[in-house]
Amino acid sequence: MTYQELVQKIVDLQKDGLELFNIGKSTLGKNILATHIGSFDGVQIIIQGGLHAREYISTLLMVEQARYLHITGKVQNGGIYFIFLTNPDGAEIVLDGVDSVPCDITKKYLTLANNNSNDFSQYKANINLVDLNTNFDVDWGMGAQNVRCPNTQNFIGFYPNSEREVNNLIDFTNRIKPKLTISYHSKGEVIYYGFTQESQNDLIRDKQIGEELSKLTGYPLKQTEDSSGGYKDWCIRYLKIPSYTIEVGNENLSHPIGEEYLPQIFEQNKDVPLVALNLAIQYQNQIQKYKTNVNNNKKFIDILNFFKI
Repeated sequence: MTYQELVQKIVDLQKDGLELFNIGKSTLGKNILATHIGSFDGVQIIIQGGLHAREYISTLLMVEQARYLHITGKVQNGGIYFIFLTNPDGAEIVLDGVDSVPCDITKKYLTLANNNSNDFSQYKANINLVDLNTNFDVDWGMGAQNVRCPNTQNFIGFYPNSEREVNNLIDFTNRIKPKLTISYHSKGEVIYYGFTQESQNDLIRDKQIGEELSKLTGYPLKQTEDSSGGYKDWCIRYLKIPSYTIEVGNENLSHPIGEEYLPQIFEQNKDVPLVALNLAIQYQNQIQKYKTNVNNNKKFIDILNFFKI
């Protein structure tokens, strides 16, 4: 598969009647494409993938999820945003090689970081050799595998939120104010939830929702440990919402996971966005009911005080 073939699979969603838009541009000026399923009213959630260059199988999965939900019309309440390929520059390097990079100096820089190899199949970073899922300003640089020099993987950047792609995702998320997010990665067939300093009540909430996603996919649910600076972590810390990383593809597979594994991965995950949205709606309804009860109790107490009962 080439990079253009990958992008074409996203663009082809328009043939099914889906509208595409971009949430911003990559460092090299590529559009970061997205779509929306359902209503713009009510609860909204965000599903994003392709943050790591070699993990474009997540992009292919999300294309199929969006098509499936649109054609079946299963989203009846609220809405789902799909951000298909958050790191297009990195994906192009993996798929087309370093010769796809327009600047000779950058080519040399990338090749040197890649141990002077022209095989970029294991590349995770963006064009700046920053691992985008370690660059968010949330316990930045405190992950067990973080490195502090430019690298094909795990480099946190020279400062938090340094990368254009990260800022695009932050800005878009702040505009949408989702009630839940999911980040698709590969590999391992596992779902990660929770983050440091999260309240106990929120952690219980995240685990309960995560357990439903675990039943749906068959993937075990694990609490995050020794990891920081990711999109999931940022959403949990700053938006106080349930947020998950779902790793698709069997651990024994090699990166990048090939398109031949997509049917099985899709079957495991096809209803994840819909179930996640419905769970987010249920949780928001519970919150609203609680707030209503609190307000009613307060009004009742005010009446008692007024009449000095």
